[in-house]
Amino acid sequence: MHVTGSRGRLLTSRRSMLGLAGVAAGSSLLPRAGRADAASTIMPRRPIAPTDALIAFGHTGPITDGGWSMVHDRGVQAVRRAFPGIRTVYVESVPYSADATRIFRQFVAEGANMVFATSEYGDFIKDVSDRAPDVAFMECDGTTLTPNLGWYYVSHWYASYIIGIAAGLMSKTGRLGFIGAFPIPSVYASANATLLGAQSVNPAMTLQGITINAWFDPQAATQAATALVDNGCDFLCGIMDEPAYLRVAVARGVRAAMWNTGMLKYGPEAYVSSVVLDFNDFYVAQVRALLDGTWRPSAAFLTLGHGVDRDAWGPGVPEGVARQADDMRDRMLAGYNPFRGPIHDNHGQLRVAAGVTLDDAAIYHCDWAVAGVSGLG
Repeated sequence: MHVTGSRGRLLTSRRSMLGLAGVAAGSSLLPRAGRADAASTIMPRRPIAPTDALIAFGHTGPITDGGWSMVHDRGVQAVRRAFPGIRTVYVESVPYSADATRIFRQFVAEGANMVFATSEYGDFIKDVSDRAPDVAFMECDGTTLTPNLGWYYVSHWYASYIIGIAAGLMSKTGRLGFIGAFPIPSVYASANATLLGAQSVNPAMTLQGITINAWFDPQAATQAATALVDNGCDFLCGIMDEPAYLRVAVARGVRAAMWNTGMLKYGPEAYVSSVVLDFNDFYVAQVRALLDGTWRPSAAFLTLGHGVDRDAWGPGVPEGVARQADDMRDRMLAGYNPFRGPIHDNHGQLRVAAGVTLDDAAIYHCDWAVAGVSGLG
């Protein structure tokens, strides 16, 4: 376990297979249907002095992954800067198993006032939160809302759609290659949004996906990316916690868009952009609410421009391409939602009728691939 004060001190580490009231400004609240009773049973909380508070984080991967866990660790550092003297503790690479329950229980046993799980741990965290009603819990990419457990996520599909427009304009073969961890809603949302963005400027675009059963596996990501390029894909994208497939794009002379953070330095000649995440303001706001005694469990999406966005365009992106993609970004920031029917899945079934718009909650739970996607289900 890593325990830190204002400066930080390493104690031990862990390794595994994978890698709301008080919401950040600009975040949109989406309470889960059927759980309105949770708010009515919330007990009042007392204020806590920063020097008396212990905030715990359970990360899905190593904080040196260059992606997801690194971005969350930046949020931990932002909390330390905002509240001098506050104590934090974190564990890296928390497994998706009963070991996760033991880690979260250990946080509680050590006196944590608030516990963040920076990935979805489902019953592994809920079982602990149910038995620790005085502790505030927040689960990233979660689905459960209780009197002391909330969830938060990023509406990354808008940034993916914007990047997809650039992909559709820049691809010469009309084939996108997508590297994902698992066929789960966050992966479907990313792949679907990227392809729909591309198809908005080139209806003939397709996307071939490969899942590698890990968020952090540079060797597997490299192999998947190589196979996709061999199959004719000239634009690589995906959700990975490291830049392996960008290096493949450089070596093979194709383009790539990344995820989690800006990765220009790993391959500027191939780099188009990245879906970039920033949890700093959100974590600071959550902790401030806890310290003030005003924290309440809720569900929140961090929105475009407020916790998730596209990175700066790479040097090889033509000005006209960037301008066309950013025109859509401007429309989105003004309230436009491009996820409008008719939308068919990749088996020909009509999923979204004409005149219907998919809201964030529907996209968040999407478990199907749009027409033109192969390899993801």
